[in-house]
Amino acid sequence: MDITTSTIQLNTPDGKMDAYEARPKDGAARPAVVVLMEAFGVNSHIKDVTERVAREGYVAIAPDLYHREPERIVPYSELPKAIGIMNRLQDPKVMDDVGAVISHLKSQGYVKASAVGITGFCMGGRFTYLAAAHHNKEIKAAMPFYGGGIPMGKPSPLDRTGEIGCPMYLFFGAKDPLIPQEHVAQINKALTDNNKKFTLKVYPEAGHGFFCNERESYHADSAKDAWEKFKSFFSQHLK
Repeated sequence: MDITTSTIQLNTPDGKMDAYEARPKDGAARPAVVVLMEAFGVNSHIKDVTERVAREGYVAIAPDLYHREPERIVPYSELPKAIGIMNRLQDPKVMDDVGAVISHLKSQGYVKASAVGITGFCMGGRFTYLAAAHHNKEIKAAMPFYGGGIPMGKPSPLDRTGEIGCPMYLFFGAKDPLIPQEHVAQINKALTDNNKKFTLKVYPEAGHGFFCNERESYHADSAKDAWEKFKSFFSQHLK
């Protein structure tokens, strides 16, 4: 599907935020998917994912959650720096950012306002989980990829599991050194105990960042399977 891309600016309580938007060229009203970045910023990988989602018939948009920071893209080789910037993010402010994206989407004639989903990777996976609870009236489907730190924070995203209002599909890697399997078990239990509609998939051979073909941790078979599940899940719940 032919798409058009642009970087737009959205208003947040803390000023302007860039967001990378990709959408089908035909201009027809489409469901939308918010794409939340890794700790490395809205880089070439996140833009590529956003474009891939758009080619499946969605309005896809990746907000720059580092818009309050002087440095907004960090190379994959500089993980400590990325973690330093990530750790300065505040959950309430990021939820304001996601809210600004949702408001933008719902005001556009090319968006089917009743069909907004969300996905995210690494840090963005944690925020995807949180957004499914915080923005539970707007978000209709959520798909976090290797969301680290979901049980962490006060309150943590895990503490708000009861507020989640949409189906969720979660991906993890069994060989992920950054997400203990104990955390995965806690997430599974919280979603189960709260009677949420969810699927949790752990890829036995995958590590952290397995979906990113620009990282050494890329695992092609797991990434390919996750993409097929991504397409069918959002098609089922948004189209």
